[in-house]
Amino acid sequence: MPGANATTGRAIDERVESGSAIGDRALSKLRWRCRRGLLENDLLIERFFARREAVTQAEANGLTLLMELADNDLLDLFLGRQMPTANLDRPEVHQVLEAVRAQATKPGQRLPSDIFSRTSP
Repeated sequence: MPGANATTGRAIDERVESGSAIGDRALSKLRWRCRRGLLENDLLIERFFARREAVTQAEANGLTLLMELADNDLLDLFLGRQMPTANLDRPEVHQVLEAVRAQATKPGQRLPSDIFSRTSP
């Protein structure tokens, strides 16, 4: 079956190249795909893309899986309120979550949940 071999070959290629940086066109498409309706998610994702390191294929795969979630579920994962389960409990998803959290907690920066809290200082 040609379709099955093509799919298997593509999966193997992704595993082999998972540590390599994605190209500019793929990065542009990924950034567009990662646009969210919830501002807090957009801020966290933008900080992830603004880091100095290039986005790897593994990270792109993890982000693609995360973008299937509803905004509130995604924010819960980003902020560590929930842990990935089922299909999301994968190394590439954990890698993205760790990177997003690391960017969000750099000294002098606040998490979006802190920025948009409704309590007065």
